[in-house]
Amino acid sequence: MKRRSLLKFGSMAGALALAGKSPFAHAADAGTGPIKVGILHSLSGTMAISETSLKDTALMTIADINKSGGVMGRKLEPVVVDPASNWPLFAEKARQLLTQDKVACVFGCWTSVSRKSVLPVFEELNGLLYYPVQYEGEEMSRNVFYTGAAPNQQAIPAVEYLMSAEGGGAKRFFLLGTDYVYPRTTNKILRAFLKSKGVKDADIQEVYTPFGHSDYQTIVANIKTFSQGGKTTVISTINGDSNVPFYKELGNQGIKATDVPVVAFSVGEEELRGIDTKPLVGHLAAWNYFMSVKNPTNTKFKDQFAAWVKANNLPGGAKRVTNDPMEATYVGIHMWKQAVEKAKSTDVDKVRVAMIGQTVAAPSGFTLAMDGNHHLHKPVMIGEIRGDGQFNVVWKTKTAVRAQPWSPFIAGNQGKPDIVSSIPAFLRRQRAALA
Repeated sequence: MKRRSLLKFGSMAGALALAGKSPFAHAADAGTGPIKVGILHSLSGTMAISETSLKDTALMTIADINKSGGVMGRKLEPVVVDPASNWPLFAEKARQLLTQDKVACVFGCWTSVSRKSVLPVFEELNGLLYYPVQYEGEEMSRNVFYTGAAPNQQAIPAVEYLMSAEGGGAKRFFLLGTDYVYPRTTNKILRAFLKSKGVKDADIQEVYTPFGHSDYQTIVANIKTFSQGGKTTVISTINGDSNVPFYKELGNQGIKATDVPVVAFSVGEEELRGIDTKPLVGHLAAWNYFMSVKNPTNTKFKDQFAAWVKANNLPGGAKRVTNDPMEATYVGIHMWKQAVEKAKSTDVDKVRVAMIGQTVAAPSGFTLAMDGNHHLHKPVMIGEIRGDGQFNVVWKTKTAVRAQPWSPFIAGNQGKPDIVSSIPAFLRRQRAALA
């Protein structure tokens, strides 16, 4: 293993050495008063379009838990901060939550750059982060529970579907994303996967735009030109409010799903809420939950959120929707509650152990379980955009899928630890090999 690969685990090793020694990690366990929990989401800036609803979901879930008696008979007290789509500010706010507010855990982040900004803080201070959004993988930390999807729970199945006869038999792939770690790493994985299926480099194109990008006229024109070379699909990892001008430009230039389908990994019901979706009917999104799925748990979840929006007079009112990261937030908070009650403590080290094996009957209609790799087993669903901004599920897995944090399509991943508890032994072996 190269030295930089070993260093990738270095912060984890440091956290292992520091476990239980942080003066802040167990502060929330003292006394019988409220248990503070942090909510770390952008409420302003380019990511507010996506993250505000996660804050709202967290507050709703916490209020519901308090209404039912709290956790171990203690009320939860949410501490909400706004890192404002500013990646260094995420780290500052995370440190504030752990050292000043002394929260028991934090629910937060959307982009991978924000998660990577806060990760050293959580590992240094032995805090717990519950991260609710799909991401690129290539990470496993004892201080994070990942309740969103790894690539094998979203990106790979989506592309397999698009290549199938059922999904249209795509032969050419236009990979379009925001310029940061999640899109670039996901597309690195997808490019290797496509090449393993015989797709040539000439049939793959990658384009990246900065956060907040708004002019997609030239890019959409290039998509039309690229599609003339054969059956084409667009794989979109655009994040934040840039999705609005991108989808509007698709409509402006008349790109229909029957000609060039777009499958998005970061567009759901919330991002489509402000767009005329009639020209977008048939374009796709891959997630692990859609608002339109029919089951009693989802009906309760949707009704609960609608009531919360109305009671708190939240912007958007009756037009507000639920989506995948909201479900992942809801599941993460309930799993943390169950783990605390099993451990009979908010102590980070005790809760970490108690989290493994926790299950929640989720609004997706599946029972989700927390694995020893700190990732949820999740179903995979592909939905088509409807004229009302909702999705029709056109394909889904029959069972929940175990996450692969280390993609087999990334060189050097073979032999990396499969569960968090095996990280120390892995590091010892690598150090011995370098000695």
